[in-house]
Amino acid sequence: MSKFTKEMVDDYAEKLLIGLTKEENKMVLDEFQEIDKSIDLINEIPNIEMVEPMTHALDDFGCELRPDIAEPSIPIEEALRNAGASDGREIEVAKVVGEYDG
Repeated sequence: MSKFTKEMVDDYAEKLLIGLTKEENKMVLDEFQEIDKSIDLINEIPNIEMVEPMTHALDDFGCELRPDIAEPSIPIEEALRNAGASDGREIEVAKVVGEYDG
């Protein structure tokens, strides 16, 4: 029995503010079902819960991560000083989508 339904896909699409045609809904639903089959196959591996999570595929990965220390940011006025045009706290950029009205 499928864990995903057409109604679930429609609900997700609505929450993401994307409209799906019937064909797109079927395509997404088919993909979810393939993913679900893969997960079920992985869950059948004996003792899979005993495998330790890893951060990298190679054992000899020798990268030392820096400590995550919060530091104060520069004042917004200083950050905007190097910007071309700004509007309050926002940087104005050229339009890159649609018609350019120069």
